[in-house]
Amino acid sequence: MVNRMQFYIDGAWVDPAVKKSTPVVNPATEEAMYEVALGSKADLDKAVAAAKRAFETYSKTTRDERVALLTKVIEVYKGRMKEIGAAVSDEMGAPLPMAEKLQAGAGLGHLMNTLEVLKKYEFEEAMGTAVVVREPVGVIGMITPWNWPLNQIACKVAPALAAGCTMILKPSEFTPTSALIFAEILHEAGVPKGVFNLVNGLGPEVGAAMSEHPDIDMISFTGSTRAGVDVAKRAAPTVKRVSQELGGKSPNVILEGADLAKAVAGGVMHMFNNSGQSCNAPSRMIVPLSKMKEVAAIAKGVAEKTKAGDPRAADTTIGPVVNRGQWDKIQTLIQKGIDEGATLVAGGPGLPEGVNKGFYVRPTIFADVTNDMTIAREEIFGPVLTILGAKDEAEAVKIANDTPYGLAGYVSADSVETARRVGRQIRAGNVNLQGVPNERSAPFGGYKQSGNGREWGRYGLEEYLEAKAVAGYNAA
Repeated sequence: MVNRMQFYIDGAWVDPAVKKSTPVVNPATEEAMYEVALGSKADLDKAVAAAKRAFETYSKTTRDERVALLTKVIEVYKGRMKEIGAAVSDEMGAPLPMAEKLQAGAGLGHLMNTLEVLKKYEFEEAMGTAVVVREPVGVIGMITPWNWPLNQIACKVAPALAAGCTMILKPSEFTPTSALIFAEILHEAGVPKGVFNLVNGLGPEVGAAMSEHPDIDMISFTGSTRAGVDVAKRAAPTVKRVSQELGGKSPNVILEGADLAKAVAGGVMHMFNNSGQSCNAPSRMIVPLSKMKEVAAIAKGVAEKTKAGDPRAADTTIGPVVNRGQWDKIQTLIQKGIDEGATLVAGGPGLPEGVNKGFYVRPTIFADVTNDMTIAREEIFGPVLTILGAKDEAEAVKIANDTPYGLAGYVSADSVETARRVGRQIRAGNVNLQGVPNERSAPFGGYKQSGNGREWGRYGLEEYLEAKAVAGYNAA
């Protein structure tokens, strides 16, 4: 039985300093499933003190010791993947098979990839008379979101463990159970006490206290751009490192000569995956203006086959969005799209047909969108696709880059050469060509207001390392 009313601090499950809790609501039923404890600054202080103590010894562990530890974590994690998938499905609404395979699978993938990076990483490099030594940053505060909970927890915790850092995790209050299971996994795997700590809580309380804490050396934050700005402001007086992965409004550029049916259908399905709740979702489809009607017809066909329903039902394509607040925001933006003159091709406001409860959104597509419309500017974070027209390749690139965000970009073209040329012009941290998915060993992160750090693989490990130059080390 997962312990939701305590925190994991200094290798043990402990009671909160002040008894306070919040209900965790199943978005498919709108009913509270259980309560989860909420922490305070006092709980955080206790966790930070434990992490600071543990850093003295854990930072001195060898590569082999950390390799052995991550190997054991992976072994224990594999045995609990179905349980993690069920928790994610119940708490944020992902269809159960997708939650088990992709949500839980993402966490395993990051653990395994980090292990391979750790085995080969060069922590020391000669530069003339100097040696440059890569050392752990210190105590890390981690704030993770609800949309891909294990993906974000594992791609922070795994490299921090590999680097020799200690940490405090504050997961989203909407998806606490998978994080608590993750804490149990680390405990069973033998992570030394104080190295990993978990305090549940709200952003304005625990999250703000983490950002301001003088004994936290770095904050790794994933969430909205608005919250990321607040984290950075609070962290500034202590000059701690701040690594952020924030929002997105990613362009999906489909050029003349591309396989239209394949590119459009693939783009729509990608957009609707996880009910559109992905920061790198291809939410702005940019197509040749002359093909707008044809594109809209293909997209409509995909939307009509996309079934929003019970996450446990076999025929469900997408589940609900995470909570009432998100549902209300998405409904407002859908209405805004109609009011501003975009063509509603599929979906629209309200619940899907045959659904009378749950935070379900109709799979929605707008065509004839211009880049000044609200639905083309704001991150909707739901299954809502906007289709924009461009008269030529140059205009498509201009529209793609006309956004405050820069997390991802997608390009489909008549050839890889054309896709490469256009992909190089897109101002984003991740660009996918010809429908090829992300490479987990390559870095993930954004330009502009989509963030300033990189996660995954070697780049993810280096976020948790300081570079120390020791001159004269190699002098004759």
